Amino acid sequence: MSVQTPGADATDDRTDGSTLDGAARPAAGGWPLDGALARLVLEAGPHAMTVSDPNLPDDPVVWCNTAFTELTGYAADEVVGRNCRFLQSADTDPAAVDRVRAALAAGEDLRETLLNARKDGSQFWNQLAVAHVRDAGGHVMYRVGVQVDVTAETVGDAARTLELTLMHRTADRLELLATVGDELSRHLDYDAAVAALADTVVPRMATWGFVAMVSEGGRFERVHVVATDPARRAAAHALGSQGTSWLLRSPRVAETLAADATHVPVTLPVDVASLPGRTTPDELRLLHELGLGSAMLVPVTGRGRVLGVLCLVHEDVDGFDREAVVTAAHLGRRAGVLLENVRLYLAERDAALTLQHSLLPVLGDVGGLDVAASYLPSGRRAEVGGDWFDAYVLPDGSTSLTVGDVVGHDLRAAASMGQLRTLLRTAVWRGDSPGAALRRLDGLVGALDLGDVATCVLLRWRRTRDGAHVTWSSAGHPPGLVRLPDGTVERLDGGRRTPVGLPSPQSRTAPEASRELPRGSVVVLYSDGLVERRDRGLREGIEALEAHLATLPPDADATTVRDALVADVVDGGQEDDVCVLVVRVD
Repeated sequence: MSVQTPGADATDDRTDGSTLDGAARPAAGGWPLDGALARLVLEAGPHAMTVSDPNLPDDPVVWCNTAFTELTGYAADEVVGRNCRFLQSADTDPAAVDRVRAALAAGEDLRETLLNARKDGSQFWNQLAVAHVRDAGGHVMYRVGVQVDVTAETVGDAARTLELTLMHRTADRLELLATVGDELSRHLDYDAAVAALADTVVPRMATWGFVAMVSEGGRFERVHVVATDPARRAAAHALGSQGTSWLLRSPRVAETLAADATHVPVTLPVDVASLPGRTTPDELRLLHELGLGSAMLVPVTGRGRVLGVLCLVHEDVDGFDREAVVTAAHLGRRAGVLLENVRLYLAERDAALTLQHSLLPVLGDVGGLDVAASYLPSGRRAEVGGDWFDAYVLPDGSTSLTVGDVVGHDLRAAASMGQLRTLLRTAVWRGDSPGAALRRLDGLVGALDLGDVATCVLLRWRRTRDGAHVTWSSAGHPPGLVRLPDGTVERLDGGRRTPVGLPSPQSRTAPEASRELPRGSVVVLYSDGLVERRDRGLREGIEALEAHLATLPPDADATTVRDALVADVVDGGQEDDVCVLVVRVD
């Protein structure tokens, strides 16, 4: 029995060498194999066995069999008279020893597996079982220990346990990497993506931490501090609001930002002694409140440069193991690529928006008409589309109104929109009717091999004494709507042809339609982003737009109508670019 056991019973003051039942105690080096107890212990048994006397000081061994001496390498005279704790080694689990000690103190039988050492220093796993032998009054006379060498089984179990542990750790690491990828991919806003990285990683790995991203000039531009404990989150928010002086004065942060792609993160104790010299009193107080034990700084690396630093802080000095270091290194590389993708997307999006807005007209006085228009780029898509509107007065005094949409959502679509808008303006300006202008545009797209497909509705507006006369043609575009003074909403159907850029039947006539509009009528031209969503199709969207248009006040001007329709779309969740053009017949 390889444990510290209680000493002799304080009430046992016999000095005649007798046992509790009056039998003679064994002499040193042996134990009498007679009586009922002898039948429990067989000298020639296959298992190592010992008998100890808890009524003697330090519960010494009073007998051991040959199997025990063969298992441990100790001779019988080296064992008898000693407590079995001499089998313990420096690697014996203290918790297991405590469990054995507690069971013996309570007089309970036990079974425990301990890492013990032989006389030659070699270690073995000892499956120990201890039974208590009591007299008729229930008092413990002896403890019988059986030791079985289970090294082979234990090592096999340990190997299997280690393998399963490694598998689980690998699965956890992959799951965390996948979660980070999913979270960052959901955000097209750079600040939100940086916050998502910290919010996802820190609670899984540290007491608190932060992500600090730098600009190409090396200036800290985004810092997000996170605490795992809800009670410390106010301190984390306060530290993140303190500015970046505490980061600028950190030598380890500077080293991490200057690292290259071969940098391997390490965990080191926080240099608490130097903090007062490089932080303000408020910053120092917040840092201590968050916890300062050990820290690990990981470069967030993109394609060719360090974009920022991920810092994980544990309140314990040995808070991170090797597995955490490996996981953090993978996170730094994975997150860096994802964040750089967000940055590149935003740069391309800004370029596309700049191009698109530069090509769209700024509506001033359009022939004295009450006209209003809006273009809203989608906030959910990764690209900018080719939606456009146009409104201008022609030489004959009529007004040309257009809404179009180039198929695709990227910088090319925005550039193609500018080409098509210019070509269409040329056709309209030379005097072509709406149908003829769209047919000419289609021919130019094919002749110039532009390879673009677009939908478009083109409407010519002529004033009349009683209102307006409109003529239109639609190349695969959603129908325009007109709300009459009595609140009735009708579609501008007819005059339809295939989208620009797609093959169409050869015809000498160009499809177009026309109608008269009374004073007080409102015409609405729009792109499909105004009506189409994931939760409803184009047809249902047009019906919803008709219903909304019918509810607007009859005296609402073009700007009021535009704002009401756009607000409805944005509130419902904008998933595509939106282009809308509204004209009121005064």
